[in-house]
Amino acid sequence: MIRAAALADVDAIVVIESDCFGTDAWSATLVAAAVEGERSTVLIDDLDAYGVIAVAGDVADLERIAVMPSRRRQGVAGRVLDALCVAARAQDADRMLLEVAADNDAAIAFYDAYGFTTISRRTGYYRGGVDALVMQLELQEDR
Repeated sequence: MIRAAALADVDAIVVIESDCFGTDAWSATLVAAAVEGERSTVLIDDLDAYGVIAVAGDVADLERIAVMPSRRRQGVAGRVLDALCVAARAQDADRMLLEVAADNDAAIAFYDAYGFTTISRRTGYYRGGVDALVMQLELQEDR
């Protein structure tokens, strides 16, 4: 069940972060700030997947989406992203943006299949000089 995250979920989200992002994981402080953030929406699914958007004006930034390795390839990320899109539209966003490492083929394939398109490249954006692809999804009511 996907629901809004609460401060009581911070520890579970930190575990997801650590398992999914290793040294690039958000700290408990950053997770708590997102959960309490005025512009942020944090959704959690059964304590083993979560996502974060921040909405400003008509744009929702997909800040995080993570699924525990044991739950991957089961449609969990798509369900979390569906719920984040609904939340973004409810906050009057008409498009969603994200950045993804250009060498993260699995994530790029997921976002492509979902309907995101690459609109820009940020050279050397990530650690080690890896480029970031900026991708966009037009948020439509029929998704």
